Amino acid sequence: MTVLPPADNCQSTAEFPRVLFFNVNGSGMGHLNRCLSYARRLRGRARPVFFSLASAIEIIEEMGFEADYFVSPYWSSNSTFAWNSELAVRFGMVLERVRPDAIVFDGTWPFQGFLAACEAYGSPALVWSNRGLLKEGAKTVPVDEARFDLVIQPGELGAHESEVELARGGKRAVVPPVCLLEDDEVLDRAAARGALSLPQNGRFVLFALGPGNLKDVAGIGHGLIRLFESAGFQVVWVRAPISVRDVELPPGVLPLTVYPLARYLRAFDAFVGAAGYNACCELVQSGVPSLLVPNGELADDQTRRARMVADVMPAVVSACETDEQRGAAVGELLEMLNVNRSRPAGIPLNGASLAAEKILALAMGRERRH
Repeated sequence: MTVLPPADNCQSTAEFPRVLFFNVNGSGMGHLNRCLSYARRLRGRARPVFFSLASAIEIIEEMGFEADYFVSPYWSSNSTFAWNSELAVRFGMVLERVRPDAIVFDGTWPFQGFLAACEAYGSPALVWSNRGLLKEGAKTVPVDEARFDLVIQPGELGAHESEVELARGGKRAVVPPVCLLEDDEVLDRAAARGALSLPQNGRFVLFALGPGNLKDVAGIGHGLIRLFESAGFQVVWVRAPISVRDVELPPGVLPLTVYPLARYLRAFDAFVGAAGYNACCELVQSGVPSLLVPNGELADDQTRRARMVADVMPAVVSACETDEQRGAAVGELLEMLNVNRSRPAGIPLNGASLAAEKILALAMGRERRH
């Protein structure tokens, strides 16, 4: 596994404000990825510490951050009440050890055990990073935003920074799309292929259809693989770090496990994947022509997000559930491969930096409510 090394920092972190990140374990890497995006922008100015429900905790540590792991409720045999009770104790112990100046929760549903531990500890600043774009009719979260000092909504493509006041003195802030990497950290085609030990010549397509934890992607994937191989592409298949079962790959398909994937996207002539938040933001950042296959089993509206991508860059949106759909989608994408890959003007992707500044201000007490 490849990760970005921690930045050199000769200044002691003891004098920095402490920010404790709590990321849930979703169907993909989104919650962890956003917390790492914020933490990387805070490096050298704060001491980020993680409490992670995501099983890929080694990624956090290899990036140079401290981390504790607690099993996700989806993988626990405990009842909801028992799991939340244990969470309250475990997270309370972490709060006593870290003594954070700010706590950042990234997830759709703030757990009762988490909220109980924060209330008992007397959290000085509480932040909820809550991605939007839910489907119509999706369950509403019975947690009052006013319990938080700051609610950060990582925006979709085209979103700009804005703030509104919440009851009890808090704020809700929309920020532009959140990306893990800055633009200059994304390798160009030659450098990315060199880093992945891929030949400079040849046509490569990257498949990232998700870990398959909530949706069986093998059938769709195998059908698309055959089409791209027939068109002369070498297929590379991403193995997700949090996957609980690997898709059996046909002979000749190259498996790839790398993080962060965004760093290497330009090595590929085309991308095939689900329309998760991270993937869509990173594809616009890299400009790689894409076939987006929305996952309809998730709470977020991936079809709508995929169409946003297709509005600003070469991208095809298709469910790819039948041979006819797959054939038409691949044919349309192949016609797009010579389109300029530069990012369209006017699409900010600096949400991570803006969110980090707001978190830091809270941690330092400059914007804490009374």
